[in-house]
Amino acid sequence: MAISEKLLEILVCPKCKGALQYVSENPSLDCLHCRLSYPVKEDIPVMLIDEAKGL
Repeated sequence: MAISEKLLEILVCPKCKGALQYVSENPSLDCLHCRLSYPVKEDIPVMLIDEAKGL
């Protein structure tokens, strides 16, 4: 896993403040509540709502 467990514990969805789920196949952090997927580029999560894609 490219993102540390500690970082995953504190990151939340910037839109709803809900929990995120890490997806390793296509590195992203997914919010199941908002149905948004935040990309992870070069091991850095891009937590901008404008950069998120729908699930």
